Amino acid sequence: MSNFDKDAFTYEDLIACAEGKLFGAGNAQLPMPPMLMFNKISKIDTESGLYSKGQVIAEMSISKDSWFFDCHFRGDPVMPGCLGLDALWQLLGFYLGWLGQPGKGRALGVGEVKFFGMITPKIKRLEYIINIKKLITRNLTLGVADGDLYADGEKVYSAENLKVGLFE
Repeated sequence: MSNFDKDAFTYEDLIACAEGKLFGAGNAQLPMPPMLMFNKISKIDTESGLYSKGQVIAEMSISKDSWFFDCHFRGDPVMPGCLGLDALWQLLGFYLGWLGQPGKGRALGVGEVKFFGMITPKIKRLEYIINIKKLITRNLTLGVADGDLYADGEKVYSAENLKVGLFE
């Protein structure tokens, strides 16, 4: 059960989280733009998803002018795969903060990442989905999830066993 009654978050909410205002000082924060890799969270809950333990769905609008295209493979622009992976970690950390768990979030690892396609300047919309697999709230708060990234509705990345911990 979350301490928040909201199941969706606007860009302004995400910026408040990046500034440390949403979950409180010393707790989970998102990165500021340009490293914030989504524009809104359209769904967050503790019951749905592949494992019935929670799910987060976020979106990002992109254009041919998105910052990463100009600096990644000049003349052959593609979004770096690590940015999509980081977005999935960002969402898992946000989920832990949304639950009201204390501490600063840190990515701790990933089991397996697969790339099925690329995010090029032709893509208009990204959708990230993470499905919570495990939540540990003892001496350490640890979230484990599987995640997928869709580009204009086509699955282009998957990541198994994403791990994020919260540290006080």
